[in-house]
Amino acid sequence: PLTVITGYLDTFLGDTGRLPDNYVKPVKQMMQHAQRMESMLKDLLWLSRIESEEQLEKRDTVSVIALLEELREELSESHPGRKLEFETQSQRCVTGDYRQLYSAVSNLVLNAMKYSDPDSAVTVGWRQEGNTGLLSVSDRGIGISATHIPRLTERFYRVDDSRSSVTGGTGLGLAIVKHVAASHGATLQIDSTPGSGSCFSLVFSDTTECGYCK
Repeated sequence: PLTVITGYLDTFLGDTGRLPDNYVKPVKQMMQHAQRMESMLKDLLWLSRIESEEQLEKRDTVSVIALLEELREELSESHPGRKLEFETQSQRCVTGDYRQLYSAVSNLVLNAMKYSDPDSAVTVGWRQEGNTGLLSVSDRGIGISATHIPRLTERFYRVDDSRSSVTGGTGLGLAIVKHVAASHGATLQIDSTPGSGSCFSLVFSDTTECGYCK
């Protein structure tokens, strides 16, 4: 149904000169919310798939550096004016599912971009501490009160409903990150100070030497 709805709305918006002036804004709002609903459904389907595969053994060796390089290229095209810093201090890999890990990291980076000033940098890091690998995403944005942090990974949980409606998020990004972490034997750590920014880290209890990497 959403495909039909957005198809007709796109047709109307493609020739707004034939629409009465007082119809243009409502049709644009309808398209915005239809697209947001479509994104929400896609995220729900992806989350459902991750949950259904959570107990399956992960066998692929995933190069975190290669994953971050792909993400850098994608974001340089979709957000060309945004400053992104990548600090890779480890060559080690993790065992897991490339698509799931990519979705988790991209969600963290996009969140950091949404809730920080467009002129400030978002930093993505990958480093090793003993056998533990830390994949972190840091921003210098508005930060999050400690009272909200325990509930951030709940589906549709909003720190600020008005702010979330402006950014257009589905409210499922961090739920996806949490389940990806769980399916990879990792944990999600959140450190944030209101007014000073946030750092979200995926902590992998074990990493491996990169042989054949996907």
